[in-house]
Order: sequence, then structure tokens, then C-alpha cells
Amino acid sequence: MKAVSVKEIRQELKDLSPTEIQNICLRLSRFKKENKELLTYLLFESHDEAGYIESVKNHINESFEIINTDSYYYIRKSVRKILRNVKKYIRYSQKKETEVELLLYFCKKLKTFKPTINKSTQLQNMYLRQLNLAKKQLANLHEDLQYDFNLVIEELEA
Repeated sequence: MKAVSVKEIRQELKDLSPTEIQNICLRLSRFKKENKELLTYLLFESHDEAGYIESVKNHINESFEIINTDSYYYIRKSVRKILRNVKKYIRYSQKKETEVELLLYFCKKLKTFKPTINKSTQLQNMYLRQLNLAKKQLANLHEDLQYDFNLVIEELEA
């Protein structure tokens, strides 16, 4: 079965009643955890972006606390998993401010992580890539936000 384009889906959704759309959304939420997470964000958390950011930061903190520090292999594996989740949460929000704030918070947690990331080239590269990505997205933000985030970036680069 070949999936149809978003344009065709949009057109078809226009023809459906609200009850039918509700049933489709509920059915969609049963199939994949990510679909359910996205619906949760859209229905319950999208109106309070600051609260959403705080909950993601708490999730990042918890994830960093349970990292197995026996070897750098396990640390890299866990950090990649945390980053994958952060990117997923950023995709749900689709707001540049949220993306920059979460990426900078991830970088801050990674930089202060013990044992230090300086002994692993892969972790250093991951840190630098995310910092550069945050800098790139920073150009699209309002000047006041750019100033505030630039202070954080300078602190992270020091």
C-alpha cells in the first residue's frame, strides 16, 4: 500500500465530520507510541510551552542521572538515546525557541557530566554539533532572545 500525499489527506479531512476525525485520531493513537505522545502534546501541553520545556528538562535530568558510567561506550550509547528523545520532543513543538533552549540545555548537561566528555572524541563531536545547530537556529529568533541565548552559548564555549 502506497501512502498518499499530505495535500490529499488534508483534502479528505475537510470532507469528514468532527466525529469521524475524532475516531481517526483515536485509532491513530493506538498504533504507535510517538503518535500518542504527539497527540498528548497537541491536546494538553501545546498551550503551555514553558511547562512543556520544563517537563522535557526534567526528563533530560532523570536520563542523565541513570547513565551507566562503567565505560565510555555505555555513556555514548545513553547520551545518543537522550539526544534522540530531545530531538523527538523538539519535533513535537516545532518552535525555534523551544529547539534552541532544549539543545542548549542538553549541551549544558553534557558539558557538566561526570566523567568528563573530554576523553571521548565522539562525545565532544556530539556536543559541538548540537551547539552549532543551536547557533544556526538562533539566527531565526527575535533579537532579545538571541542576546539571552548568546550569553548561554558563550558560557558553554568557555
